Order: sequence, then C-alpha cells, then structure tokens
Amino acid sequence: MVQKNSLNFALVICGPTGSGKTELAIKLANALNGEIISADSIAIYKGLNIGTAKPSDYERTLAVHHMIDVAETSKEFSVAEYKDMARNFLYDILNRGKIPIICGGTGYYIDALLYDFSYGNCPKNEEFRNSCDKIAEEFGVETLYKKLQDVDPITAKILHPNDKMRIVRALEIYETTGVKKSDITDEKTPIIPFYAFSYDIERDVLYDRINRRVDKMFDCGLMSEVQSLLDGGVLPDCQSMQGIGYKEVVEGIINGYSQEEIKETVKRNTRRYAKRQITWFKKLEGIEYIKSTTIENSVNYIKERIYGNTKN
Repeated sequence: MVQKNSLNFALVICGPTGSGKTELAIKLANALNGEIISADSIAIYKGLNIGTAKPSDYERTLAVHHMIDVAETSKEFSVAEYKDMARNFLYDILNRGKIPIICGGTGYYIDALLYDFSYGNCPKNEEFRNSCDKIAEEFGVETLYKKLQDVDPITAKILHPNDKMRIVRALEIYETTGVKKSDITDEKTPIIPFYAFSYDIERDVLYDRINRRVDKMFDCGLMSEVQSLLDGGVLPDCQSMQGIGYKEVVEGIINGYSQEEIKETVKRNTRRYAKRQITWFKKLEGIEYIKSTTIENSVNYIKERIYGNTKN
C-alpha cells in the first residue's frame, strides 16, 4: 500500500487509438517525475509489436514503462491478473515519490486498476463458474458473451467481449439470483485520487490518423509478423490473436484474402473501436478534454490543472 509521506494521486492519459496518448504520457513523465503504466490489452503480449503500436525502443528510453511485454503470446491474461500486477507497480511508483501515469485505451483495464467494484452481494457459485470455464475452453469466450447479450444486453454492451471474468460474473449473478447485473448499482470506489485527461480530436482527423497508422503497420510488416507468430505455434483462437489488427490478418490468411482487403477491414474495425473507446471514456470520473496546438501546451495545461488543486 501507499506510505503516508508519499504522493497520493495518479494521472490518467486515455482516449481512442491514434489520439497521441503515448507522446503526451512520455512528455508528462519527464515533466512530472513520473513513470508510465500501460493500459493496453494487446501491448501486454510479447511478440506483438507492429499491430499494437507499442512505444518504440527509443521511446522507452525516454520514460520508464510498465505492463508492456509481460504476458506470453500463447497464454490468456485476465483482467484480474492485469489489476494485480499493475497495482503493484502503481503502489511502488507512489512509494518512491513519483507519479504513476496510466496511459492507454483499454477502458476496462483502467477501471480495474483505479476502482474496487462491489459487483453486488451475490455469492460465488463455483459449480456455475466451472461450467463457464468448460464452455469457454471448448467454444471460446465469445459463446459466453453471446449468452450474456441474450440475458443482459445492457451489461454486455459495456463489457469487452474478451473480459471473461466480468462476463462470467454477470452471468453468475443472473443465474444465481434471477436479477440482471445491469439492475444492480455497483459502488465504484477509487483506490486513489486521480486526474484524467484525453485529447478532444475532430472525428475526421482521428479517422485519418487511424487510416495512416494502419497503412504504416502493413508497410512495416504486420502480415509477416502475424504469419511468424502462427508459424511459431500461436493458435488463431488465442486471446492475443483477438486484438484488432491481428484477428483480421489471421482471418485473411486463413481465407486467402488480399492484403488490401485485410488492410481495409483493419481500418474499418479500428475506427469502430475508436468510437467505442470515446464512448467508454466519457463515463470516466472527472475526465477533462484538452485541445492544444502543441504538446508543450498540453503538458503545461495538465500541470496547471493538477498543481492548481494539489500541492506537494
């Protein structure tokens, strides 16, 4: 836990893919004596580099990054595992007198790191959980997600299709009590005060950035990277292969689609994902949207917002 004489807040830099989070987080880490905790559900995997737009080796020399390349490509990595590992880094950074800067676009990772959830008072049902594990193992997490869409579409809409832990918990609540998870008011209790910021970018500008980023990924060898992973034994249905960019390439390779067809599908799905990210982060407590012509102005604005209210 956090020591009494340490800093007691975190900084969150979030938003849709392609919005400039990485550069801003690095600049802030240098300006505020901070370290970055990545909140990206694909960047956690080793070997997934081109399609994740991870910070480059050079960028990682500019600021300390955590929660990148921490999971094996062929293994599942749960939200609970992310929370436990990332919180250890969070408390360690705080206790060393630095500011943790949580940077990423995976909303449910950020929520898991920042909040403790009650999930109602429904007790665990181990028999039901075991049955869900078997279904997920045999048919994939998507089968559980589709079942949740049938019984509780409101909860399904706000959960990520790969978030097995929360999908099972929502199904468990309904199975055990007959009450939908969406009808239960969860208490969201922050484990630490935080400031959250996101760039306010015009939709057409964002989509243009996304399209150009995807073009660059393919130019840098995304197809070859995915093929190499498959040749190395990573199965097409692995959790790591479900990320946008990887899933489409895998399907394209299997079905014999052209690179141009695959690329356009990645662009479309990335734009759709960005739209969902924007919707998710609007619900983040106290989030502020910033518009700036320069990175320096953005950094200065955030410094003023933080230290105008928090003195150390």
